[in-house]
Amino acid sequence: MAEEITNKSDNAEVGNTPSRHFIEQAIDKDLAEGVYDHVCTRFPPEPNGFLHIGHAKSILLNYGMAKEYNGKFNMRFDDTNPTKERSEFMDSIIEDVKWLGADYEDRLFHASDYFDEMYENAVKLIKKGKAYVSELTAEQMREYRGTLTEPGKDDPNRNRSVEENLKLFEDMKNGKVEDGAMTLRAKIDMSSPNINMRDPIIYRVAHMTHARTQDKWCIYPMYDYAHPIEDAIEGITHSLCTLEFEDHRPLYDWVKEECGYKNPPRQIEFAKLYLNNVVTGKRYIKRLVEDGIVDGWDDPRLVTIAALRRRGFTPESIKMFVDMCGISKAQSTAEYAMLEYCIREDLKLKAKRMLAVLNPVKLIIDNYPENETEYLEIENNKEVPEMGTRKIPFGKELYIEREDFMEEPPKKYFRLFPGNEVRLMNAYFVTCTGCDKDENGNVIAVHCTYDPETKSGSGFNARKVKGTIHWVSAKEAVNAEVRLYENIIDEEKGVYNEDGSLNLNPNSITVIKDAKLEPELADAVSYDKFQFVRNGFFCVDSKDSKPGAPVFNRIVSLKSSFVLPKNN
Repeated sequence: MAEEITNKSDNAEVGNTPSRHFIEQAIDKDLAEGVYDHVCTRFPPEPNGFLHIGHAKSILLNYGMAKEYNGKFNMRFDDTNPTKERSEFMDSIIEDVKWLGADYEDRLFHASDYFDEMYENAVKLIKKGKAYVSELTAEQMREYRGTLTEPGKDDPNRNRSVEENLKLFEDMKNGKVEDGAMTLRAKIDMSSPNINMRDPIIYRVAHMTHARTQDKWCIYPMYDYAHPIEDAIEGITHSLCTLEFEDHRPLYDWVKEECGYKNPPRQIEFAKLYLNNVVTGKRYIKRLVEDGIVDGWDDPRLVTIAALRRRGFTPESIKMFVDMCGISKAQSTAEYAMLEYCIREDLKLKAKRMLAVLNPVKLIIDNYPENETEYLEIENNKEVPEMGTRKIPFGKELYIEREDFMEEPPKKYFRLFPGNEVRLMNAYFVTCTGCDKDENGNVIAVHCTYDPETKSGSGFNARKVKGTIHWVSAKEAVNAEVRLYENIIDEEKGVYNEDGSLNLNPNSITVIKDAKLEPELADAVSYDKFQFVRNGFFCVDSKDSKPGAPVFNRIVSLKSSFVLPKNN
């Protein structure tokens, strides 16, 4: 965690002048030197899964740079691999990007828009003697590639004639070659210390129906070849990538240069956003979904953007989190507690504070009038008076949290026990007189008496009490399902077992079927967010809620283990 906060210091303010991170400095330099006269960035996801919290950093950075420099921002799907791509993933990505506020207006593109030009560029490379058709198998390709300490070996087909390469590549394009039988390789340097430059594959054969181009193509470009061409065609000026692409940059530059693009884009790498003890790998999430451990890619225990949205996180909280992590080239990690801090900070002045009892036991006020209901005024948010007030029902029978009563309490227990007086929040002082139990000795009702002179707001101050508890009127209470979440990973054991499987937390979800809520909450709709007094912040589930029967997901508890660093 300390390293992450150190990275943030790159953006700390010195005096009254905010410092600029290294990407801003690079863009400033390019504009000042006339390399570019504008800024255009892009976010290029592959639609083979849902986006996660790490992608949010890339989205917000690319969009943020375009906005800061009054430039343009492109949304582009890297749909070059039809074997893994699905429309479900594409739809979710569009929703995620829009939800985060990255407005790409009408600038939505697809890599498949450029398949013709990519093919023409490949033909151009063959004619220049810069590409050739290989018949090596995948296993042979690995063998010929060499290692980090040993150079690679030339492909037996490396010196084929231009005419033969053009004929074979056309055969590949026309469906005359089986999958895996041939590839098109860039002809660069098999002895390069950078393995990515050892004649990388730029086209492979795949007889697959593409979602957009249908059966027009049976050859598809590799990402390292397609990416710089896509950027160049769209006029991207600064191609902002995560650090794993740093070793690929020489190939990125080689492709745009050999294909002859003028005023080509510049690739700049930044550190990924890593979050401790979470699952982001697509193959792991896919397995969790297929095994029924989670109810989809948007299960609130995950950190896909869709899952965070469903759980109740806000775009503002994600932006705050990304900003706190900062932009750096140094790899580091952040704690989940920091993300929780951000949503608490965002919601504490936005959310209504509602009464909800999650583990209810009945409280009977023996001396309160029978069949009488009064309505008490309560502030919607004490810290934000302009949010106003509401009326809540109060009567003879209430529900309180089971933990707010003990027959034989320990020292410093200030809630209900026989003979003790507490305040019912925004209501009256009550004194506990005893309880009822079932045949197994379980408490089924707590009894008390109330003092009508102690009504909240009456100015009564003749005596003080140390305990205040919340409640819900039993007659008007709404029954609701509430879900409490823990990390899906067992944090004490780490993310992975020795065999590579996930260390799953068996208690990652607790479902409460009979929580008692104040009546206004019956009308809550998907994504409505509230603070349940003493229990945390909650959001109406967007998948399982029904009209008049909302399901509530706990976003985060009220207690935080995160300490805000001094430089924030």
